[in-house]
Amino acid sequence: MKSGTILLSHGAGGKLSHRLIQDVFLKAFKNPFLEPLNDQAVFPSPGKRLAFTTDSYVVSPIFFPGGDIGKLSVCGTINDLAVGGATPLYMSASFIIEEGLELEELAKVVESMAKTALMAGVQIVTGDTKVVEKGKADRLFINTAGVGVIPDGVDVGPSFMEPGDAVIISGTVGDHGVSVMRERGMITLDVDVESDCAPLHELASAVVSTGFVKAMRDPTRGGLITTLNELALSSGHGILVKEENIPVKEEVRGVCEILGFDPMYLANEGKMICIAGKDGAKDVLKAMRKNPLGKDAEIIGEVIGERSGKVLLETSLGTRRIMEMLSGEQLPRIC
Repeated sequence: MKSGTILLSHGAGGKLSHRLIQDVFLKAFKNPFLEPLNDQAVFPSPGKRLAFTTDSYVVSPIFFPGGDIGKLSVCGTINDLAVGGATPLYMSASFIIEEGLELEELAKVVESMAKTALMAGVQIVTGDTKVVEKGKADRLFINTAGVGVIPDGVDVGPSFMEPGDAVIISGTVGDHGVSVMRERGMITLDVDVESDCAPLHELASAVVSTGFVKAMRDPTRGGLITTLNELALSSGHGILVKEENIPVKEEVRGVCEILGFDPMYLANEGKMICIAGKDGAKDVLKAMRKNPLGKDAEIIGEVIGERSGKVLLETSLGTRRIMEMLSGEQLPRIC
């Protein structure tokens, strides 16, 4: 990392992203709050524990079936807090706008953000706006930060994972990736798939209330398998998932077969991975399915004591293979 240039792959959420984080950012900023490399930092405050997160959104195009860059930015921030067990409260929103963007389009994005935040009970309380010359950006980029409160008694994270725990996904994977591909014109077929972009705070709260949740993550860039690799590395355990149990819409599966993608590596923006104690897995699954955003939830695997830090996939033929995190850039600027 001492030489070379930044590639699109460094922003894909896969191996190069993790190497960049470890060798550049973590090396420079190393502290106990950052070292776990979760989607949010948890730190004490007088009387309560707070969670804090930040993210940037550069999705192209800025409007896509099921959402837009504004809705995506609010949902992404809320979800990073929610999977840490926090109740999202406040957000900032900063805009980098390219000269020439239609005011009507900007207003549409901002209204989408306001509507999503209002539905989630979150307030956008501060922000910033910058405009750059035409050709110096691509229409609109958004940066957000979010703060939430972690209720007393709630403590989740990969360090609590143990062999035998169940791995649960809240619904079908790859919907967001296919939605964006469709809007980019990468799909010539008439595919009716919308992004799953949605705030997950109520779903996360429901499953945490069961008392059986060990860890949660939202599988965005790099998809399901990359996020499972992150959980395996952080916990020091292996994870075994069964291919036939992973829910995938037929339309998504068909697109992936035609284009050569794997739906397990496609981005999601409204799904949650939950690690639950073995004895309470069915209770967590039941709680998920009661929420509209978890109606297609499935138990897809388990935490195992072997293959530390690795993810194994059991195929429909009964064979097992190691699934590495995403290597290279599958779909640039997906979120």
